[in-house]
Amino acid sequence: MRDVLKKYFGYEEFRPLQEEIIENVLAKKDTLVIMPTGGGKSLCYQLPAIQLEGLTLVISPLIALMKDQVDTLKANGVSAEFINSSLQPEEIYEIQDRARNGELKILYVAPERLSVDSFGQFLKKVNVQLIAIDEAHCISEWGHDFRPEYRNLKKLRNDFPDVPVIALTATATIKVRRDIVEQLHLQDAKIFLRSFNRENLTYFVQPKKGVFDQLMVLLEKHRDQSVIIYCSSRNTTEELAYDLRKEKFNASAYHAGLDQQKRSSTQEKFIRDEINIIVATIAFGMGIDKPDVRLVVHYDLPKSLEGYYQETGRAGRDGLASECVLFYSYGDKMKQDYFIRQITQENERLMAEQKLDQVIEFCELQHCRRGYLLKYFGEVWDTVNCANCDSCMTPKEEIDATEISYKILSAVIRTGERFGANHVVDVLLGKGTKKVKELGHDDLPVFGVEKHYEKEEIRHFITALLSLGFLAKNDGQYPTLRVSDLGKESLKYRQKIFLSKPKNVKIAGTKKQTGDLDFDQELFNKLKIFRKELADQKNVPPFVIFSDVPLREMSHYFPQSLESFARITGVGAMKLTQYGEQFLNIIQDYARIAGKEEIVIPQRQKDMKAGSSFERKAQSGKLNDSASTERKSQSSGTTFQKTKELFLQKLTLVEIAEQRGLNPGTVLTHLETLIEDGEQIDIEHLALEPGRLRQIRSAFKEAGGFTLTPVRKILGESFTYEELRLARVFIQMEKRVSM
Repeated sequence: MRDVLKKYFGYEEFRPLQEEIIENVLAKKDTLVIMPTGGGKSLCYQLPAIQLEGLTLVISPLIALMKDQVDTLKANGVSAEFINSSLQPEEIYEIQDRARNGELKILYVAPERLSVDSFGQFLKKVNVQLIAIDEAHCISEWGHDFRPEYRNLKKLRNDFPDVPVIALTATATIKVRRDIVEQLHLQDAKIFLRSFNRENLTYFVQPKKGVFDQLMVLLEKHRDQSVIIYCSSRNTTEELAYDLRKEKFNASAYHAGLDQQKRSSTQEKFIRDEINIIVATIAFGMGIDKPDVRLVVHYDLPKSLEGYYQETGRAGRDGLASECVLFYSYGDKMKQDYFIRQITQENERLMAEQKLDQVIEFCELQHCRRGYLLKYFGEVWDTVNCANCDSCMTPKEEIDATEISYKILSAVIRTGERFGANHVVDVLLGKGTKKVKELGHDDLPVFGVEKHYEKEEIRHFITALLSLGFLAKNDGQYPTLRVSDLGKESLKYRQKIFLSKPKNVKIAGTKKQTGDLDFDQELFNKLKIFRKELADQKNVPPFVIFSDVPLREMSHYFPQSLESFARITGVGAMKLTQYGEQFLNIIQDYARIAGKEEIVIPQRQKDMKAGSSFERKAQSGKLNDSASTERKSQSSGTTFQKTKELFLQKLTLVEIAEQRGLNPGTVLTHLETLIEDGEQIDIEHLALEPGRLRQIRSAFKEAGGFTLTPVRKILGESFTYEELRLARVFIQMEKRVSM
């Protein structure tokens, strides 16, 4: 599998869960994958598709996504096509002929295509070996983006009862996961759930004051980078895009009211880096495969946390640091409340109200936003401070809020403890609304007693009082307020109350991510321009040639040979052949003029399994006790200790794997981590045949490091990766003893 991974996709190692998912798929078992955007879901069916004899059928919801995926696969040397309404009948017939003849590995289709009888007849003549269903949450009415046409997939499952199905989604609550399994009739499906935590994304919620000026500063900071701005209405997208163009920003609007040709053209220009800012309604973005979006702005309030997570997930799909900024005002909630009240179906209306309330709670949080999101999706999150959202990055400044707190508590009591925060605020500010007057609340002593704070600031203090337990919410359909026992006690004894100060408007600053490279910006820009030229020649988006990640690596390491270039992330066999010499020429010329020297590319800590840091320290002669403690928390875990006990019983890798229910590669990872952390384990019973060990040792020496791929290339396919990894453990143990 690693050979296929490097040859076609350019990666040395799998990301978390990918290998286990692929093994499950190749074992012909149904699979449900819940993995965040940018986590590598597509590879989980694309790599098996290459290895399987027949065709993999992929159900995908959007035409643009299909085209991008197919362009990328073709650039990597994989035979793939799509069938959708953008093609002429003769083009579809040709693709179907190729599929029947076994010339295709992967075929993308829209769910609507499955209701066409002639297409169903075509599929029966094809050797379908795997069915992949992308954006699987669309099949669930509980999901944030239910699509009735996804119900056509039931028929597909009935027509191919023995073909395994892999369903994939980035956003699914527990209820939606159960619905996906039920609706698709997945049999004994293994569910793979990766953390929803997108570590490279920084979350900000900003007060919606002077919002256009705030946006200007953000866009200036991200000038010439890809940006998506979400608005709640079509008119707002048009007006904001127009205003941005007047400010010399390259922006276009996108919404469902535009004709299909205009929408397709705008999306295509964005993907090809000809427009860098899209101002859109939620009609834009599902399935967008653009990896280098650096900023996602919610100009208006999202309707649900699922939608918000999905939309922010379009930022930083390449794993590089990106920002997500939401501008919040309670007035936006009032607008959405109006539209929710127009929903005639009661259950649907109640669900919409509940989802909006969760968004408001997220916006008004006094603690970690990342933790709130993760817990919403059912994930355990014990970290108090994520250090990468505005709540955690900004020190809380507390003020003596006794006076405003007493006014709020008194207003809640005086109005009968049966109204929400908005009504209480109106009373305190002396707003003579129709509701306030009808209830006679304009005659209360607390009416108009607060003039020092604005509406949003008072709401901030109400939220703070709720979080500290001075206020509580009543049970029932609407979140009305009451004063808790703690609040009543504070009023009675006139205790001081200290609360966090309302946030001032400030522009977000992205936290530097662990592993971010300091790259040469000038070389990066040259490579980016050349990438665009190549992409235009081939009529594909620039990221199909290379994403920003490999360009940054090229601009940091300055590779001077094809061998070095091949070790750049994302450089597979096809891309090395097609583009290696051309990109090398630019890098070599720049390095010569700028006086830059090649930097040896190390094993990748993010992409490698446990053991990579040990390899680097062993090569540099810096392996010591302090180094071993870096990973102690991993090897001290129960799962590692169980593996250690079996090694001490002199069991082989295969025997341990069988007992633990793991694959041998995972057992090797445990061994590497245990050895690195200074565990004393006698593994002589695992020793390789002396002659083969000598050959491997010689190959590592020739390769000049402990990277597996160059060594495998030297030795040939008669040496397995597991054998090389095991030999590497013995060699590194020898080095350790000699130090």
